[in-house]
Amino acid sequence: MRTSELQGAALDWAVAQCEEYETLICRGKLETLFTENGWTPSTNWEQGGPIVEREKISIEYMARAGDAGVDVWVATRIEGPAVSEKQGPTPLIAAMRCYVAGELGDEIEVPEELLQGE
Repeated sequence: MRTSELQGAALDWAVAQCEEYETLICRGKLETLFTENGWTPSTNWEQGGPIVEREKISIEYMARAGDAGVDVWVATRIEGPAVSEKQGPTPLIAAMRCYVAGELGDEIEVPEELLQGE
């Protein structure tokens, strides 16, 4: 799956892979050994915020796109000569997509059970 299309549990799983967390998928909900109420860094600032800060990911609001008026946020991470940049409908989704792309690349394999309903 393209990193730029990741969302929900699939994106949270990919972030867990970057963090080298062991994960468990139970009824479509992602758990790690470090969280009690689920691992959701793409929607939970308490989990995603420290990653944004540690990885020095810059987030910028761009505009509303198209007729649907969807917000577009752009996240950028510079690491040496490499630059990762991804968009998303929220700051955390953009930032977590950016982080995953920088760590795992633009295409990754995601467990099928996390893609249901996407």
